[in-house]
Amino acid sequence: MTSEELYNRLLNFGKTTQSYIKKLPNSSFNREYTSQLIRSSSSPGANYVEAIEAVSRKDFIHRLKICRKETKESIYWFTLLDNINTDANLLKESKPLILEARELVRILTAAIITSEKNMKVQKRK
Repeated sequence: MTSEELYNRLLNFGKTTQSYIKKLPNSSFNREYTSQLIRSSSSPGANYVEAIEAVSRKDFIHRLKICRKETKESIYWFTLLDNINTDANLLKESKPLILEARELVRILTAAIITSEKNMKVQKRK
């Protein structure tokens, strides 16, 4: 996967999550949880932009770890929202978003592992 492809997936994840949130009914739980989800689902893309512009490999890895952490947090908020919004249509929309978030976590983890290995190899030289 290219850097641009990952950027586009992260951007699409944030945008699709926004669309999902707009469809949720107005309730105190939804307001609180979606407030958190808006931040956690948009943060990975923003932090990936920061990673691309990192000043060092260590900074790059740190930003990728933030991307992964925020993506995992999004899964948590989706899970809580699914618990209180049991409408079949809403669940049909949230499930692919959770699957995409899990896939993004795997991709980011692989990138972190590769970058850490490369950093160790460079230190030995």
